[in-house]
Amino acid sequence: GSDIRYNSELLQRLINMIMERGKKNIARTIVYDAMEVLEKKSGSSDRAMQLFNRAYQNIVPLVEVRPRRVGGSVYQVPMQVDEHRAGSLALRWLISSASGRPAKTMGERLAHELLDAAEGRGAAIKKRTDVHKMAEANRAFSHYAW
Repeated sequence: GSDIRYNSELLQRLINMIMERGKKNIARTIVYDAMEVLEKKSGSSDRAMQLFNRAYQNIVPLVEVRPRRVGGSVYQVPMQVDEHRAGSLALRWLISSASGRPAKTMGERLAHELLDAAEGRGAAIKKRTDVHKMAEANRAFSHYAW
């Protein structure tokens, strides 16, 4: 489904991932608080949504490494990430990176992380970059992919 205010499936997924112990209203408040900050910064709800999408696109990983046992040793094998998993990873990194930020409310933290990510910086982006680097470093093992 999509969220009520922006009619976005992605925002709904984010709300569901932020939600703890079934408290969807709290999760929704956090996400909408963040979006309101983006609206103030950008001037409209459409623009805020564009910012959100750009941030999200910047965080989505293309490849990841997964451990694979070959004989006695475990190799980190680079693999393409399917779309749904890539999206889940991106949202997860977004949330965990935002949590670590210094701001009073989670909504503010999320907004700042999104603004950073839209400009290609911040902890969530770094996470993606690190994952891509890991995959690049382990390219030699890509023939073990299955």
